[in-house]
Amino acid sequence: MKATSFIQECKAELEKVHWPTRQEVVSSTVVVLVTVFIFSLFLSASDFVFLKLLKWFWALGT
Repeated sequence: MKATSFIQECKAELEKVHWPTRQEVVSSTVVVLVTVFIFSLFLSASDFVFLKLLKWFWALGT
């Protein structure tokens, strides 16, 4: 009895959920991809600059 009532309650809760439209999903995905691309560029540039600085500091010691 408990399993059937649990499934019925789950179904009732899932009917209350606001499911996004296809357009909402696509636009959210585009926002995420653009954000990831921008941050990856920033991190790559930061890594490049820090690497150059470290090499410059090491060269000062020789």
